[in-house]
Amino acid sequence: MKKYIIAVGCLLLSFSMQSQSAWDLRQCIDYAIKNNIEIKQQDLKVKGAEVDVNTSKNQRLPDLTGGAGQSFNFGRSPNASTGVFEAKTASLTSFSVATNVPIFTGFQIQNQIKADELSLLAAMAGLNKAKENMELQVTSYFLEVLFKKEILRVYKEQVSLTQKQVDRTSILVETGKVAESQLYDIKAQLAKDELNVTTSENELQLSLLDLSQALNLPTFDGFDIEAPKLTETLMVEDVLAGLVKPDVVYDQAVQTRPHVKEAEFNVESTKKALKVAQAGYWPTLSFGASYDNSFSHVYGADEAFPNAGIAHQLRDNYRIAMGLNLSIPIFDRFQTRNKVRQARLSIENQELILENVKLALFKEIQQAYQNATASQAKFISTEKAYEAAAESFKYAEERYQIGKTSVFEYNEAQTRLISSKSEQIQAKYDFVFRSKILDFYQGREITM
Repeated sequence: MKKYIIAVGCLLLSFSMQSQSAWDLRQCIDYAIKNNIEIKQQDLKVKGAEVDVNTSKNQRLPDLTGGAGQSFNFGRSPNASTGVFEAKTASLTSFSVATNVPIFTGFQIQNQIKADELSLLAAMAGLNKAKENMELQVTSYFLEVLFKKEILRVYKEQVSLTQKQVDRTSILVETGKVAESQLYDIKAQLAKDELNVTTSENELQLSLLDLSQALNLPTFDGFDIEAPKLTETLMVEDVLAGLVKPDVVYDQAVQTRPHVKEAEFNVESTKKALKVAQAGYWPTLSFGASYDNSFSHVYGADEAFPNAGIAHQLRDNYRIAMGLNLSIPIFDRFQTRNKVRQARLSIENQELILENVKLALFKEIQQAYQNATASQAKFISTEKAYEAAAESFKYAEERYQIGKTSVFEYNEAQTRLISSKSEQIQAKYDFVFRSKILDFYQGREITM
């Protein structure tokens, strides 16, 4: 029965994957964030920090402890009537209940609560940082798949075009306008183009596999993505719109980036931890109360001095105590002093971490801006190169159809066209990714 349930579950999962064969970028990102193990681990850290905050707040509550004891005494003890030592066995049963309420702890509890709350905010910022890192990673894989898809489309179009040239060359050979060797040459070019298609299809499948593994998909079968509309016209408009300067991006990023917030919260948390350590210099005051009771039984007791009843003993033997407890630290082997020193060192270390995070962020933004600028220039130049190659190929194709050029010149023009188109596509997606990184640093959602 168990095996049957597992098989049905796998079948349903397979159907679910096939029913959603095309994923857009947002679906990929959301699925990756939901199923990534590292993000789940960071989420557990957040939940653990929530527990720490709850534990700190509960330190204000009174505690309650109970205890019970049972003892047996063997040996000689004096007879109450004769004074003669006799061998007797006695038992004693006792129990107690006590409570303690903190009144003043040198502000330790208040500062510990604040420190744990700041640690919780740092953990939440760390979770957001992990999500954003996954968002960038998925976007990179997604654009790589789009690039491979467009390259495959170009190669397929080239196969179709070369096939037409094979048909035309066959006619030219039959009419005696070109040598038969040119037919073999163009067929060789067709075989080369078909090989490019096969290679491109394999590379596309590998890119899809990389993306599916980044999403932690249970199966790769039937997985595909939905290509957004990134037309060349739209891309040119994006290029002409310009890029935001690094200083402007940094001013926005330093206020919103989760890893910066995480470092800032850690600094504030260590400052509260210093106050927690300094609480060891203060006296503490607490209120305590307890209730104790017991009853005993002597085995073989004299009739003149029988054992009292349990109820009678419980009524007479109880004890209630309550009072205030003041503890004044005088000398604790320099433990408090050293804890304070360690807390100050932790503050300095976290401040250095924050400074390094901000410095690294500015460097990353500068690098991202330079990369975007370079990819912008490369895209513009590849656009021009492709237009020139397209015109050159058009001219070579027209001359080849009327037999005024050789198949070698035609193939050379075709190779230049494919190469320039490939470079233009690669530059386009590289520019898209670089510009999306700048949008990412400005706190904008990555969309296509």
